[in-house]
Amino acid sequence: MAPDVVYTTFHRPSTQANVVTTDDSDWVTSCPEYKVTAVQISMSNEPIDWQLEYEEQARRIATTVDAVE
Repeated sequence: MAPDVVYTTFHRPSTQANVVTTDDSDWVTSCPEYKVTAVQISMSNEPIDWQLEYEEQARRIATTVDAVE
């Protein structure tokens, strides 16, 4: 990785990349502006609040989908 560059994959929901994007999007594809998203990186030994909330929401959605199927 080049200095001052942050990378994440976008095809796996577990990366939660959509959480760190802005409200702006590409006018053609409606994809978020990944390339201009500011980030702050800090060390952590455990998930923070929004990660725990996201995981809980994902569990509820999976449970609902399983019940429908």
